[in-house]
Amino acid sequence: MTDSHLTRRTLLRYGAYGAGAAALAGTAASWDRLTGADIPGRDDGSLVVATLGPAYGPEAIRTLTEGFKKVHPDIKLRINAVQAVDWSDFFAKILTQIAAGTAPDLVYVATEGVQLFAQRLGVPLDRWVKRDAEELREYFADVHPSLVESMMYEGSLYQLPVEFNAADIYLNNEVLKRAGADFPAADWTRDDFTALLRDMKKASGSQFTPYFWTNRLWGGVVPWLFANDTNLLSESKAPGGAWLWDSFYPAAQRQGRGGGFRWTTPQATDARVEEAYDYLASLIQEDLCNRPEGGNGQNLIGVFSTGRVGVTPAGGFWAGGLHLAGMEAGGFDTQYFPRWRTQRMQFGAAGYALLRTSKRQDEAWEFIKYAARRDTLMRLFKTNQTTPARRSMLTADRYRETGPDRWQVFYDTLDKFPDTGPIPAPPQVAEVEQVLLKHTGTALASRRAVAPALRRMQSDLEKAMERDV
Repeated sequence: MTDSHLTRRTLLRYGAYGAGAAALAGTAASWDRLTGADIPGRDDGSLVVATLGPAYGPEAIRTLTEGFKKVHPDIKLRINAVQAVDWSDFFAKILTQIAAGTAPDLVYVATEGVQLFAQRLGVPLDRWVKRDAEELREYFADVHPSLVESMMYEGSLYQLPVEFNAADIYLNNEVLKRAGADFPAADWTRDDFTALLRDMKKASGSQFTPYFWTNRLWGGVVPWLFANDTNLLSESKAPGGAWLWDSFYPAAQRQGRGGGFRWTTPQATDARVEEAYDYLASLIQEDLCNRPEGGNGQNLIGVFSTGRVGVTPAGGFWAGGLHLAGMEAGGFDTQYFPRWRTQRMQFGAAGYALLRTSKRQDEAWEFIKYAARRDTLMRLFKTNQTTPARRSMLTADRYRETGPDRWQVFYDTLDKFPDTGPIPAPPQVAEVEQVLLKHTGTALASRRAVAPALRRMQSDLEKAMERDV
């Protein structure tokens, strides 16, 4: 996870599965047929870890392999940095490996795929966590329980989170100055946000966009749904998980925790969902924000750093990204997403999922633990290309060169807003996201288009959620 990790984080946070996830869902249903037998001669005795190529440059692979060898000289490790343009392409290539009988032992999986992998392909980590509880106590004390809970499914833990990104708000300081606006307070409201966009628009030319966002599951319309105290799908907690919470977290932090999230009944026609879409449509109508765009948002760093965009939702990964783009540390800053009915925010996290077909599950567990160690993550995340899952890693020294000044926002999004939760990602996430993207674009064509588009979205979501992945 070197500088090239920026591209991967940008792709992840402004994009998700697409066709690759649909393929993954279909392949998962045929798992037994695909993995009934291995191909002789393909196994060299290595523990194989698959990750998206841009996330792991040569330096990162060397850091992981050499460091792991020092701790476990008896385990041969091979990291396959699969060269892919995005997550959908990555998973399509992983599926090809599975079909060929050369499945990796571990796959790096983001929130979008946690439940899909857990349901069909993954191995719960419960027995190892219980066995190595004393060794892991320091890890859990350093990682927010919301991140851990996002990696649980039906009472079991499937991944140890190593990184996350919440959809906070980035603001261009030069644009603020041009508009004569003060930096927003932590408890700013939706109305404050709208007023700021208007001030920015008045002070800038016709080529300026006050608020830019990308039509994706992470950082798209979902933060506005959360802020308006609603969600795309009804949300609840699975029972269970006490084995973990009682062992590693004090009473105050484990209160209300369960065995993972459940996203079930579609609610696109809920009044608050419609209200959130109508608000975004009003911003577009007033020329205060862009029409929802697809793609991965790669061009956004350029237009933000040059002052053609004033405000955008992004996570800690952008601190390193803007720095690499040549933006000075004082040229931008971050704030929490504005309050509406609530100030609940959303995040996505990532970690390593262990596949059921692995013949080296105990060795794989040792890698999972090693990859979550603080010293390992300190070496991997040098350039602030993501937000470390470990709270202790977020320090003034870490952000001194890259910025922002309010770097505390990244982890405080969890610490100060404990109801902040993961993006809605059920096992049917591929179809759910495709429905969301399709109808969001239609809904925001005009304010009159919102209600009929959401009715169609509701119908398509119901069909998607009825399908067994």
